[in-house]
Amino acid sequence: HRLVADDAVDIKRVSNKTLVGSAPELIRYFMEIRGIGIIDVRRIFGTGAIKMTEKIDLIINLRKWEDGKVYDRMGEEQSYEEILGLPIPALEVPVRPGRNLAVIVEVAALNNRHRRYGYNAAEELARKVDLRADMGSGIGQST
Repeated sequence: HRLVADDAVDIKRVSNKTLVGSAPELIRYFMEIRGIGIIDVRRIFGTGAIKMTEKIDLIINLRKWEDGKVYDRMGEEQSYEEILGLPIPALEVPVRPGRNLAVIVEVAALNNRHRRYGYNAAEELARKVDLRADMGSGIGQST
């Protein structure tokens, strides 16, 4: 992980399909951690822990977990949000105590990268299940 910005991000459209985010100069390198306060990420972790700009290719909306609400479990349909006229893939991730948000965000980013390169795990699983059903075998049987 590398920090671009905490809380506020300047977003620029740099081409017909690319957005880039950067930290406003005033808060660059600084991060607030509740219970600790303001830290200077560059001084504590070094310049390798920060990045001046980064392409924006995924929006992750963290929402408080609602009991009884039905959440997407397969990830088959892709949602988008528009920023500066460009559609950006977007996820809604329900959060509650005990969920490791750093790991969830990292997995979401890696999965998004796989999708950009043409691999969709939900589609692959569905294809395998369909193939197994067509063969007339039970899912529990080993191959």
